[in-house]
Amino acid sequence: MQILITIALVIIGVLLFEFIIFAHEFGHFITAKKSGVQVNEFALGMGPKLFSFVRGETRYSLRLFPVGGYCSMEGEDQDSDNPRAFVNAKIWKRMIIIVAGAFNNFLVGLIFVFILTLCTPQFGSATVSQFMPNAASSCTGLQQNDQITSVDGYRILNVKDLQFAIQTLNYKKVDPGSILIYRQDCEQEMTTVYSSLVSDNKLSDEVSEKLYMDTLMPFAGKISEAKDKNEAYSIMKQGIDALYTASKIEKPKNFKYPTIETRKERVRYVGDVNVIRDGKETTLKDVQFFTYFKDEASKKRGKYSVAMDFYVLPKEKNAGTVIEETFTGTLTMARSVWKSLVMLVQGRFSFNELSGPVGITKAVETVASDGMQNGGFGMAVLNILNIMALITINLGIVNLLPFPALDGGRFVFLLIEAIFRKPVPRKVEYIVNGVGLVLLLGFIVVVSVKDIIQLITGTFPTM
Repeated sequence: MQILITIALVIIGVLLFEFIIFAHEFGHFITAKKSGVQVNEFALGMGPKLFSFVRGETRYSLRLFPVGGYCSMEGEDQDSDNPRAFVNAKIWKRMIIIVAGAFNNFLVGLIFVFILTLCTPQFGSATVSQFMPNAASSCTGLQQNDQITSVDGYRILNVKDLQFAIQTLNYKKVDPGSILIYRQDCEQEMTTVYSSLVSDNKLSDEVSEKLYMDTLMPFAGKISEAKDKNEAYSIMKQGIDALYTASKIEKPKNFKYPTIETRKERVRYVGDVNVIRDGKETTLKDVQFFTYFKDEASKKRGKYSVAMDFYVLPKEKNAGTVIEETFTGTLTMARSVWKSLVMLVQGRFSFNELSGPVGITKAVETVASDGMQNGGFGMAVLNILNIMALITINLGIVNLLPFPALDGGRFVFLLIEAIFRKPVPRKVEYIVNGVGLVLLLGFIVVVSVKDIIQLITGTFPTM
């Protein structure tokens, strides 16, 4: 049964990916047809033909490898005397044909996000509801009921924007002896005591939840407002005592309160956060967020991770919020792709964090597996759909980059022609696009080899 489910998920993933490719190429195809440009072949897939047929002047093909497709137009890459050749069409028509593929990618992304939004039981806002008991942000300026509008200049439209903005903050060294860090350490030590009480005494979920909400959270909140280290430490001790009392567990005879040590170096993800507080917009400087190592391998590499260390207020799900979340969710994906590209150029992402087709396949497998474990087949499908939404939006943005061989590069040549009223010599355009294509294919091969090596060695980046 498990094998059948896996096969079904693979088929769904492949079909969704092929639908993305089909939508892109169909954008070129339909606008070319409507513009009177002759389309010689419309193909889905690459490599040898599985089957094809001719209707009118166009051959429609299905090819063996489901990794791409193309829309071959007369006079697309060479001069042609055919009056219906792409090269002879009016320039505004050619521009529309070129960008239509990317437009369809964004449209498909919008449809996928709409489906995901409909299947989401509850929406989150960007307003702080309550903090986790070891939250760094509550100790460094953020307060309950703050409506977050931007993080380090990145505008926040929804909770996914907020998550992305925090995850892409820079981390830096902070003063290890500050009251801010001392508060965080007091909260962390109290949280550690809570976790030990729950696990060592096998407390029920009901008792653990009550202890968390009624004792741990209130004392953590008091610590975050402590004026000095002595007050913070005193509240931590009171909180630990209250945890033992509320859980009806007696302290060990040799019990000692945790000691807060000042380390030589502390690192935190830090950013300026704009919030609306009591109806007024306020800028909170240098807000810190919970910073940690995911695993021992990350610790050895010195690679920190960050968590959104607070909860947000929910939003009512109705027709209006579904539409709002669909459009802002699509925009969020587009902005995250663009910012990631900028960060790549800035050197904030290493080569090892890039992924090609092999890496994407692994990512799809990972989210599908997580979905099966956490929510069954339906959740696995939604997880695949979510990553496919990101892929189609990513494809649309990347295709519009002004790089040779991409649609954006071709559009640049058309802009030059429009400005100077004279086309770039066909030979020059052919050479530039050819070199660009070789570079792109070479880059994909190198990244794919890197992905394979990481999979074999078990060093593939975790999601």
